[in-house]
Amino acid sequence: MRQSLTVLVPCKNERKNIQPCLESVRDLADELLVADSGSTDDTLVIARRVAPCRIIQREYVNSADFKNWAIPQASHPWVLILDADERVPETLANEITQILEDPPADLDAYSCGFQDHFMGHRLRYSSWNSRSIRLIRRDVCRYQTRRVHADIAIDRQRVGKLKTKMLHYSVWDYNSFIVKYARYTSWASEDMWEKGRRTSFMGLAVRPMLRLLHLYFIRGGFRDGLAGLQVCVFFSFLSTYMKQAKLWQREFGIPQPDPEQEQAPPIILPYSKAAETPAVEGYRRAA
Repeated sequence: MRQSLTVLVPCKNERKNIQPCLESVRDLADELLVADSGSTDDTLVIARRVAPCRIIQREYVNSADFKNWAIPQASHPWVLILDADERVPETLANEITQILEDPPADLDAYSCGFQDHFMGHRLRYSSWNSRSIRLIRRDVCRYQTRRVHADIAIDRQRVGKLKTKMLHYSVWDYNSFIVKYARYTSWASEDMWEKGRRTSFMGLAVRPMLRLLHLYFIRGGFRDGLAGLQVCVFFSFLSTYMKQAKLWQREFGIPQPDPEQEQAPPIILPYSKAAETPAVEGYRRAA
C-alpha cells in the first residue's frame, strides 16, 4: 500500500516562486504544508489560490530550527522538503511515487542532486549544490544543529539516493544573491568560531584562490561560459573568502568608536549660593 506524503515548503516573501513550486508537486503530494516565516507580499494569497494547502507560521531563527519545528506538524509519515526556489520534475515525482509504494524498511531518508540555474541559465559544470537529503520519514529525521547548510542528522547507511535531480532556481539577480550570502557567511562564521576555527594568511589569501581553481578548471566551470565564470568567482569570494574574513573580524576587528557614547557628560556641581556670593562681590569691588 502506498505511503502518504506531505510536501513541506518553508518560505518567506516568495511571490515569484511559490506558484511554480507548488504546481510541480500538486499531483504528488497528499498534503501541501506551507511553513511561512512572516511573508509581507502575496506569497500566501498565491499559495491558497494555486492548490489546497495548510499554512503554518512562526518566527524564523535559522533554517534547521525552522524546519525541525515544521516537520513534526506534517500529517503523513513521509515528508518531502522543498524550498520555494526548487521544482520537482515529472520524472522525480514518478521516482518518489514508486518508492512510496513499498518503502524499504532499512532506509529512512533519500538524498537528491540538483540541476542549478544562474539567472535563468542552466549550469552543467559549475553547479554549487552536490546532494542533500530531502525525502524523509517524519518521525525519524531531524536537522543537525547548525545555523546554515545543516543536513539531516542520520546514519548514512540508512539514506538512499534518488536518481533524478531537482530543479533549482536560486539566483535571479545580483542584489538578492549578495544579500543571501552575506547572511549565510555570517552564520557560517559563527558556527566556525564556536568550534574553535580561526583564520590565517592561508585562509584569507590561498584558500579562496584554490576554490576558484577547483571550481573553474577541475570541475569544469569554464564550460558553462560567462555564467560559469561568474558563479565560480562569486562562490570563491562570497562564500570561501567572506567566511574567513568574518572570522578575522571576530578575532581582530576593532569596533568603530561611537562619539555619542564616548562623550563624557558635563560635570554639574550642586548649586550653592554661599559659594557664588564672594565671586559676585569681588567682581563688583573690582568694578
